[in-house]
Amino acid sequence: MAAGRDSGAADTPTMRQYLEFKQQVPDAILLYRMGDFYELFFEDAIRAAEILELTLTSRNKNDPDPIPMAGMPHHALEPYLLRLVEAGCKVAIVDQIEDPAETKARGDKLVARDLVRVVTPAVPWSPDAVDARERCWLAGVAVEGRGGGRLGIALLDVSTGELRVTEVEDAEAAARELAGHAPRELVLHPAVADLAPLAALARGLSTTVPAPAAFDREVAEQRLCEVLHVADLLGYGAAELGPALCAAGALVAYVRDTARVDLSHVTRLDIYAVTGRMVIDPATRRNLEILRPLWGTGRKGTLLGLLDRTATAMGGRLLRDWLSAPLVEVPAIQARLDAVEALQEPSLRASVRARLRLVADLERLGSKVAQGTASARELVALRGSLEALPGLAALVDPLPALAPARCADPLPEIAADIGHWLVDEPPIALTEGGMIRSGVHAELDEVLDLARQGKGAIARMEARERQRTGIQSLKVKHNKVFGYFLEVTQANFDRVPDDWMRKQTLANAERYITPELKDFEEKVLGADERSKALEYVLFTELRQRVAAQVARLQAAARGVAWLDVVASLAEVAATSRYVRPVVDAGDRLEIMAGRHPVVESMPMDEPFVPNDLVLDEGRRLAILTGPNMAGKSTVMRQAALIVLMAQCGSFVPAAHAHVGVADRIFVRVGASDDLAHGRSTFMVEMSETALILNQATRRSLVLLDEIGRGTSTYDGLAIAWAVAEAMHDQVGARTIFATHYHELVSLSEDKEHVSNLHVAVSEWGEQIIFLRRLEEGGASQSYGIQCARLAGMPAAVVARARELLAELERRPRHGPPTRQLGLFAPAPKQAPAPPPGPSPVEAALSAVNPDELTPKAALELVYRLKSLER
Repeated sequence: MAAGRDSGAADTPTMRQYLEFKQQVPDAILLYRMGDFYELFFEDAIRAAEILELTLTSRNKNDPDPIPMAGMPHHALEPYLLRLVEAGCKVAIVDQIEDPAETKARGDKLVARDLVRVVTPAVPWSPDAVDARERCWLAGVAVEGRGGGRLGIALLDVSTGELRVTEVEDAEAAARELAGHAPRELVLHPAVADLAPLAALARGLSTTVPAPAAFDREVAEQRLCEVLHVADLLGYGAAELGPALCAAGALVAYVRDTARVDLSHVTRLDIYAVTGRMVIDPATRRNLEILRPLWGTGRKGTLLGLLDRTATAMGGRLLRDWLSAPLVEVPAIQARLDAVEALQEPSLRASVRARLRLVADLERLGSKVAQGTASARELVALRGSLEALPGLAALVDPLPALAPARCADPLPEIAADIGHWLVDEPPIALTEGGMIRSGVHAELDEVLDLARQGKGAIARMEARERQRTGIQSLKVKHNKVFGYFLEVTQANFDRVPDDWMRKQTLANAERYITPELKDFEEKVLGADERSKALEYVLFTELRQRVAAQVARLQAAARGVAWLDVVASLAEVAATSRYVRPVVDAGDRLEIMAGRHPVVESMPMDEPFVPNDLVLDEGRRLAILTGPNMAGKSTVMRQAALIVLMAQCGSFVPAAHAHVGVADRIFVRVGASDDLAHGRSTFMVEMSETALILNQATRRSLVLLDEIGRGTSTYDGLAIAWAVAEAMHDQVGARTIFATHYHELVSLSEDKEHVSNLHVAVSEWGEQIIFLRRLEEGGASQSYGIQCARLAGMPAAVVARARELLAELERRPRHGPPTRQLGLFAPAPKQAPAPPPGPSPVEAALSAVNPDELTPKAALELVYRLKSLER
């Protein structure tokens, strides 16, 4: 039944309260706290039971229309939340906001509850619920005016408090920019939600489309000023921004008002321009395996997995940012390269990395402190991290190239404050005491002393009263109702002193209180509870003092993360024999003895073969031929990765590299379909190729592989030829065009800036040996049948393929075939051809007597035979 439908089971105070909350968050799974459990009802229970593998029961089973019901223990909430969010669900949490005992004492039957949190894929329950080395972006997109103008993009990472904004020209640029950040959730203006590029991006993502009022410019600025605690946004350079601020304001409203999350850890607004970064389309990111492998999950086999030797989680996240958005401004690239070079000195690099390993995740610790969720142990970890910063500063301050790391303010007063109040190893729970050092708070020390000495004081009082009264069976006892009392058996009633006051009569005993015991009770009774409560108060005050410095803490985190990334790149460069590239604004791409960074790092049966590559003003388009498996794709990808690494500020795997900055990299390699949206492999290939032709510029680097192979031979050749001509004549980008259409090598005869390259192989009888070496000139054949044999193709099929190839090669180069080949029948018998005469090689050999050849004559014969035509 629907959540809003009436039934006898639903017509109770509890269910009416539940339905009121459900109306507030109709698109979320609602967890409703009832005692020690979070309960789910109606469709939420059915859906959650399936995802979480819970037992599905029902409320009021005897009702004609019972309500589906499931539940989970409240103390085990986080793992259940994580599974629900990973399944793409929003989860609303309704909690009890008063003790049920207070409800009972008040005479009410319904416990007060409130909607305390809405957890979504981009607004996690805790920063700990997010992969420490990944961003958790919530993205918003707004439009200028009523649509048709510039689009504004806002990115908010609730786990760290980072807020970024930019503006782009159209929906296609917005989708491309967002794809580079891989957001987990979208908040879209209604006017852009149906635009094709953004609608495609939104597939599979949790997406919210608020009313247009949520994107109002004036309201958005007011929200941002409130969060940032400023009077206006002029200090952030936001005067020229329009839709970007609207998008940011909508995100603030979504997180603060809908998800009920405090944003006090958002302390700055970062405005960036997409023009300062290399454009990488989603297909290129996928083909280059920058962040994720083509197949499987994890980071193994990716550029990120190779380069990430960061010591901190925040460094790992920043490295991901650098690889996602390489730079295009030469001075900024050179500054990063200078920093990596400064850390090539082994002892300095080792010292920096050793100290970085002492630093915790300052960004997410700062978020938890600001939101009031940090534990005592996390504050102690924060103290240890801050105490490591002065040592880092002493190492990097003398080096001008490492100046960006100097913003790592060590916050010594915060570290000292934490060290003054908290013990070195506090307990996990905040309400069980044991967090605060002794000697730092007089009242706490007194209460703790009473709690510790209570048992001894009771024992001494009991012994004293036994001696005074002669009642050896006398005992001092305690219970929650009567507190402390003296208990005397019936046989000793006549010995009870006059100053004792009767408190309770039992069947065989009497209970008494004395002035001394009453005074002791007032001091000691609940001393343990009072000490725990006082410790919690003192701890929260300390946490609030640290939270007031969260902006400084985040600045320190940025400096440490930057240094960590540079040190990681320096470590990889030193251990993998990378060199500093020459980077300028010219057109030349020169790579000497270049290597594929990921492939060479993997275990292989053969050594990796480096290759040279030059693309410049005279060679804009290189036609690359050679057999399958020879390494064409590796050569192409390694060129792209070397350019990308150089523009990120990394050293590169080569003997020498000169990189003229590329504004975009396009890689069209491999075959894949998109059946979910009705696109075949060939259609995907054509779409990606069209994108390149429409968006590439003269400053781009374009790598194309096997264009036109998904259709008929002549169609494919025509398409490949036309694309190659367009790249040369109109686009002018530095391009490598890999193909098995050997006809394309003739382009070098007609086109001024076309050259031919091939990946060399060696033939040995029926065998081919892949040399992996890039050489000038075009390949004579593709060796497809030999590759098929290497792949394990049955011998009969290989033999038949050879017959068919011979038949095809006898046909005219152009024009219709002379007859239809029977693909599933033996080749037709033909009249035997007259035996051919001896070839030049055979004729030369027949005139030689091997027994009369000297070594020198034999060598000369070999050279002569090689020069003869077959």
